[in-house]
Amino acid sequence: MADPLWQLSACDLAHGIRGRQFSCTEVMRSVVDRINATNADLNAIVFDLTNDALKEADRADDDLAAGRLRGALHGVPVTIKENVDQQGQPTPNGLPAFRGLVAPDDAPIVRNLKNAGAIVVGRTNTPELSMRLTTDNPLHGRTVNPWDRDASPGGSSGGAGAACAAGFGPIHHGNDIGGSLRYPAFCCGVATVKPTPGRVPAWNPSATAERAMLAQLMSVQGAICREVRDVRLATEIMSKGDPRDPWWVPAPFVGEPIAKPIRVAVTRNPHGFPIHPDIDRAIVRVAGWLADAGYAVDEVEPPPIAEPARAWFQVAVAEMHALLFPMAQQFGSRTIQNILGYYERMEGIVDPDGYMRGIADRTRMTRAWNVFLDVHPLVVTPFLMRPTFPWDYDARGFEQTRELFTAGMYSHGINYLGLPAGVLPVGLVEALPAGVQIIGRRFREDLILDAMQVVEDQVGVLAKTLWRR
Repeated sequence: MADPLWQLSACDLAHGIRGRQFSCTEVMRSVVDRINATNADLNAIVFDLTNDALKEADRADDDLAAGRLRGALHGVPVTIKENVDQQGQPTPNGLPAFRGLVAPDDAPIVRNLKNAGAIVVGRTNTPELSMRLTTDNPLHGRTVNPWDRDASPGGSSGGAGAACAAGFGPIHHGNDIGGSLRYPAFCCGVATVKPTPGRVPAWNPSATAERAMLAQLMSVQGAICREVRDVRLATEIMSKGDPRDPWWVPAPFVGEPIAKPIRVAVTRNPHGFPIHPDIDRAIVRVAGWLADAGYAVDEVEPPPIAEPARAWFQVAVAEMHALLFPMAQQFGSRTIQNILGYYERMEGIVDPDGYMRGIADRTRMTRAWNVFLDVHPLVVTPFLMRPTFPWDYDARGFEQTRELFTAGMYSHGINYLGLPAGVLPVGLVEALPAGVQIIGRRFREDLILDAMQVVEDQVGVLAKTLWRR
């Protein structure tokens, strides 16, 4: 028996629609039925656009019949995180006070997806201000991990991660300033790439002020998908330039060929954290699979990651304290106020002079990694060095929040450096999804995706295990 259409990849759906194997309406109806059957339990989609999506699918079928192919994602369902503008829809960012903030226009990534023919089926949940490693807020409530309702779906793109694993379409937009694409991928057993800053254009037409400097240097837009080939397709489509983002970089998506064998560094250094033995073993397995595929794999230590991870809290949180956190004090819940207070305590935020010196020193740290990546274009690291955590773990106290960020130093440390990195599942640890991270050279997401595909070919698509339960 053929798999239901909601289970298919974006690549297979797009190919089948173009080949008239099934219609856009049939695809959309399958996904909408899946959402209607499951989303009430998961709360992954918090703005339901399924009725409009079905109408748009009818129009997409009419266009196809008339020979008008909209693009590479003609008729493919996607979701958008509710902290990014979609024309005519609210952009509350998890805050009840902003439930009426309606976007006047599409953000660049929404425009790019629509121009490629994708159809938005819903908007996904995020925590308040998109600043937690889990997904819960007083406006929409919490998102449930499809694998275990007591487990976190990750954050801040937890709605996207849960929607992806559950089968609410194959492509799910998210963003990442400290791990917000990669934590949901880890926790929900799906795949993502955090692109290089400047790869994917970003801007919210509803914004009343520009983002602060480090936020612009660290925050990126990306895609969460069940299959690596869909991450590749979606990221390339999202990467089309937009004049509204003056810092978008017109770098080719596929870079110049690199001499084979491509050298891969592997580190299992936990920097004092008690890494879970199954996650440690998973890194060893990934290294072996890459070696078998022809990569030159070396267990060698890259430049420090603990230093930029500390700087994320010392310097970036100082910026957030001045420009972002006052919004939480005015509009946020006691929970988010407490958690942001934990961030400020984590490493001790710097004063204005320390902020300027810290940004300057960021260049030194990134230079060291660039030099290392010039020899080893890819680096396999842990991502989260502990299993997927309970949904409210960060809200339990400062020590729990510290543990999560210490276990995830390879996440926000990479954001501080401005490097691209992918996370994909390698199986289950303590009955919940777990993954590893692959870091690459700036603007070489293609190399990261190639290596991720090797791993996925060994592991398989983990969401299929979930669906068989």
